[in-house]
Amino acid sequence: DHIDGVAFLFTSDEELGSPSSAPLIRELAASSGAALVLEPSAGGALKTGRKGVSMYAIEIAGRAAHAGLEPHQGANALIELAHQVLAIEALADPDAGTTVTPTVARAGTATNVVPASARIDVDVRVATLAEQDRIAKAMRALAPRVAGTSLTIDGDENRPPLEPASSAELFARAARLGAELGLGDLQGVTVGGASDGNFTAAEGCPTLDGLGAVGDGAHAESEYVVVSEMAPRVALLAALVDELLRGDTP
Repeated sequence: DHIDGVAFLFTSDEELGSPSSAPLIRELAASSGAALVLEPSAGGALKTGRKGVSMYAIEIAGRAAHAGLEPHQGANALIELAHQVLAIEALADPDAGTTVTPTVARAGTATNVVPASARIDVDVRVATLAEQDRIAKAMRALAPRVAGTSLTIDGDENRPPLEPASSAELFARAARLGAELGLGDLQGVTVGGASDGNFTAAEGCPTLDGLGAVGDGAHAESEYVVVSEMAPRVALLAALVDELLRGDTP
């Protein structure tokens, strides 16, 4: 909906990677002066940076054989999987904020059969576009190590990183307005999880995330929201929107 220069966008597929809503998000961001994202906030901190996300799936094809009679006649996809897991994990660069994590693995059909197929799912988190590009090239360059096996590599970048420069000006506004409203010293944090704010920032739209409810425990049974923080959070959002619409300087 659009009201007085403000577009409200509600989506339902963000946890899946925004496969349907991403084009609309990007379209709106490209024509907007700011994007305010109402993701929840732990401890009231605003999210001034988010890691980018890439997701990959590696299918390994081998050759089945009897595991007891003639295992040498097979091409063991599970052993190839083990080689690839170690190669993939080695792509991580903690100092650069890059994690490369094999998360799901499948192989084999029976205890007496050399596995003819296997699969690895990989979660990648990066702080910069340069690191996202490096990982993409390295993943595409993976090669089989076990004779008779082959790799099929699917996946790519899901979300670009939201780098702190995209949030700096909006965060300064929010911190000042928060102080004026008596909300204390608002903090900005960079987090590993992604949101639709990654898409808006990639379109060159100044973006500030974490303006939603204050709470913690995302995705857990113990997830909670601090009810007493709801009204102050709404006041901060309203003040920020009002100032942006009036075109006031930071």
